Amino acid sequence: MKRFIGFVKKEIYHILRDRRSLFILFGMPIVQILLFGFAITNEINNVKIGILDKSNDEISRQLIQKIDASPYFQIDQYLYDSNEFETTFKKGKIKAILVFEAQTAKELITKGSVKIQVLTDATEPNTANTILNYIQAIIQNFQSEINLQQTIPLQIVVESKMLYNPELKSVYLFVPGVMTIILMLVSAMMTSISIAKEKEIGTMEILLVSPLNPSQVIVGKVFPYILLSIFNAIVILLLGFFVFGMPMNGNLVLLGLESVLFILSALSLGILISTISQTQQTAMMISLMGLLLPVILLSGYIFPISSMPQPLQIMSNIVPAKWYIIILKGIMLKASGIALLWKETLILVIMTLFFLALSVKNYKIRLE
Repeated sequence: MKRFIGFVKKEIYHILRDRRSLFILFGMPIVQILLFGFAITNEINNVKIGILDKSNDEISRQLIQKIDASPYFQIDQYLYDSNEFETTFKKGKIKAILVFEAQTAKELITKGSVKIQVLTDATEPNTANTILNYIQAIIQNFQSEINLQQTIPLQIVVESKMLYNPELKSVYLFVPGVMTIILMLVSAMMTSISIAKEKEIGTMEILLVSPLNPSQVIVGKVFPYILLSIFNAIVILLLGFFVFGMPMNGNLVLLGLESVLFILSALSLGILISTISQTQQTAMMISLMGLLLPVILLSGYIFPISSMPQPLQIMSNIVPAKWYIIILKGIMLKASGIALLWKETLILVIMTLFFLALSVKNYKIRLE
C-alpha cells in the first residue's frame, strides 16, 4: 500500500511540474466555458442598422429614437436614396435598413395606418429573422404608446423583405461555414501533424540538413495538402450548387483565388503550430482547441459576432475564418467584387505572411 501511495504521489508531482498538463487540466475548461458562455447566444445586441427617412416628421423621429435607444440596435448610417441599399448591404456592416415613406405622420393620422419597410440581410437567416422580430416588437410597443392618447386605434404595419436569401434557407449559412471548417482543419491540422510526425520520429532534422533548404522542405511537405484542400473546396462548391441549390452569383475566378489564399493562410498556421509542437499529440490538441473552437464560435459562422462581448469581438479579428466567411458570402450571395472585399483579402494576405515569417524564424532557431 505504501508503494502504491508513493507511486500516486509521484504521478501528482509529475503533473504539477508539467505546465502543459496543468494548462490542459485547468486552463482549457475555463477558456471553453467562457467562450461557450459568452459566444453562444440566440440574442442580438448592438446590431448596426441603416435608416432611410423620407418623411422626417415627428412620428418617424420618435420611432427612430426608440429603436436607437434599445440595446439591440445601433443606427450606423442614414441613407438618402434607395439606390444606396445594395452598396450598403454589400459592405457587410449594416444588417437591416428601415424605410419610412414620405408623410408618415400624415398617413397615420388621416388613414389610421402607415407602412414601414424593413429590409434585412438574410445571408445569416437566423440572425435576419431575429432582427425582424426585435424590430417588430419595438414598433408594436411604440404603437401601443401612441394609441393610449387616441380614441381610434392607429396601426403601424411592418413590411419585411429578406435580401439575398428570401426563403431563409439554412444551406446559405451551412455551405460557407462547413467549407471554411473543412479547409481550416485539413490544411492546418493535417500539416501540423505531418511535420510534427517527422520531428517526433527524428527525421525532420535529417530533411532540414539535406541539400534542400528549409523553405523547400516545408513547401514540399505542405504542397500535397494544397492540392487536397483545393479538391475539397471544389467538391463542396459542386455539392452545394447541384445538391443544395447554393447560388454562385459572383465571379468564380475570384472565388477560386480567395479560396486558395485562405488555404495558404491555414497551411501557414499549420506550419506555425508544427514549430511549437514536438509530438503529434501536442499538434493535434493545439489544432483542435486553437482552431476548431474559434472557427465555430468566433468566425460568425453560427453565432453573430456583433452580439458577443467586446473582448470576443476583438479576438474574432485574428481568426482567419471570419474574413473568409465574409468573402464567401459576399461573392456567392451578394455578387461582391474585389472592390468591396479588398480589406478582407488584404487581412488574409497579411496573416499568411505573418504566420510564414514566424514559422521560418522558428525553424532557423532549431537549426542553430
